[in-house]
Amino acid sequence: MLPRFASVALTILGLLASVPANAQPAPQTARQALMEMFFGKAPGSLEKHLPDAFQAALAKATAGQSNSTFMTFALLASQLQANGQEFQTYEAGPILLSLENPRDNSKFEVVIENDDLRAEEDAIEVSFRGYKDGQPQFSGLSPRLTFSMKQEKSIWRLSEITTTFTISLTDPEILKALSNWKPPANPHSSVSSSPAMQSNNEALTSNAVRSILAAEATYANTYGHGYTCSLSDLGGMGGTERNDHQAMLIDPRLATGKKNGYVFAFAGCSGNSAAKFTLTAVPAEGTGKAFCADESGVLRFSAEGNAASCLSAGRPPQ
Repeated sequence: MLPRFASVALTILGLLASVPANAQPAPQTARQALMEMFFGKAPGSLEKHLPDAFQAALAKATAGQSNSTFMTFALLASQLQANGQEFQTYEAGPILLSLENPRDNSKFEVVIENDDLRAEEDAIEVSFRGYKDGQPQFSGLSPRLTFSMKQEKSIWRLSEITTTFTISLTDPEILKALSNWKPPANPHSSVSSSPAMQSNNEALTSNAVRSILAAEATYANTYGHGYTCSLSDLGGMGGTERNDHQAMLIDPRLATGKKNGYVFAFAGCSGNSAAKFTLTAVPAEGTGKAFCADESGVLRFSAEGNAASCLSAGRPPQ
């Protein structure tokens, strides 16, 4: 009689012999493909699971550039581990990813909420859980992602990402945050404006006046019928072609005549062939310097804060 260990060995050998020589490993699941896509360390792990049409379009858009975006995803796991965080993925079970940081006793999980496999399509819905000192975080905020995977050339490819975001209107933490919320101070209020904010707005406004002066010069040279008396002519948005009513020479917000707490206005340039103009910028509310200029391009200011004093006795900024 053979010894017991010899009998066991023969049994194992018999089982191995019964396995066909050409046996293939089990095909990759959509979940495994998703994990390889974002956390695989082999070169090309992300591109492998993108649709061919998307890869072709991306290749044209980034012709001559490095695949830095792909490399960023590929290095994600190693960076997390390098920062002292315990990072682990799971090919089965309710948890897809677990990330722990012993330094601050925090934990983050990506949870499988639904895995709907239908032939060559699979929709994997995930949610997120956070813990701090063992206590759940952002319980009232419930973001979810659904990764739609499809078979393409026998490879699972990511075809679509759907996001949903649920906010619980009865969650205690959200109710507490809402009750403690205070509206921000009015940046144009003379009561709440600080000297630093006023000084910053004045600097921005002087630059805006210079931009308008440069735009007027370009406008007159381009369209050949003098200066315009309309800020909207110097701006323009929503169109694709420049013309004398949307020259696209200043930003759309400045073209409205109000920016950085100041009101901008033209005068003295009526008619279709204006050879002169005056431009003023005065505080919309409260106090501050007033700025003015004309077709000469010389910028002046007045500490009194009104257009009349600037035009009559304004002096150049130091």
